Amino acid sequence: MISAKPNLGDVLAQLARVLVEQTATPPMPPTQPASERILLTVEEAAERLGIGRTFAWRLVRTGELKSVQIGRLRRVHVDAVRDYTERLITKGAA
Repeated sequence: MISAKPNLGDVLAQLARVLVEQTATPPMPPTQPASERILLTVEEAAERLGIGRTFAWRLVRTGELKSVQIGRLRRVHVDAVRDYTERLITKGAA
């Protein structure tokens, strides 16, 4: 009985598949969508308010929209967005 030699290309392809399967990175855990997080970027806060990010940064700089600094990052608490809109409504009703 004569055994057929495996084709080198087939062997390499099979080896590549095995290596890819063994080194595949596990899936990243899903991040919370911005709608569920309590700290938002200024851009995310601007999106929720329906304003531009430049205007949102101006509100942060003037203190009208409260924010916190975490290291080099600036974040806006969801309650600060709510408070700002309530102040706008109250001011508009006066």
